Amino acid sequence: MKRSMISNSLLLGLASLLATTAFAANKGSLQILEQVSVNGQTLPAGAYTVKWEGKGPNVDLNILQGNKVVATVPAHLIDLQQSDSWDSAVVNKNDDGSQSLLEIHFRDKKYAFALGREQAKTESSNSTSK
Repeated sequence: MKRSMISNSLLLGLASLLATTAFAANKGSLQILEQVSVNGQTLPAGAYTVKWEGKGPNVDLNILQGNKVVATVPAHLIDLQQSDSWDSAVVNKNDDGSQSLLEIHFRDKKYAFALGREQAKTESSNSTSK
């Protein structure tokens, strides 16, 4: 009976560890240096966490500040030739002087995300024409 209890505890612990590891693989850090717009939401400069859900190249990104989701946006996975050396954000300066977040790159990952439906469509057509 004691052995069975220890066995069940170890199994539960291993399952929790694997679930945590899988969950950690679907998140990354984002540092925004200046205010940007994401899917109609304005995000001030600061530190954020990005979590994604979905399978395949099209996912939904949740951008969190602390535990609060501050923006949700569809995104397209971009394969990179080499991993980035740091977390980074690619922004577009709009005609009115505001900035929109276009891409998110993660340190030591060979992938990035193109944000928004239009950006995802452009990235998708560019990657099929290469």
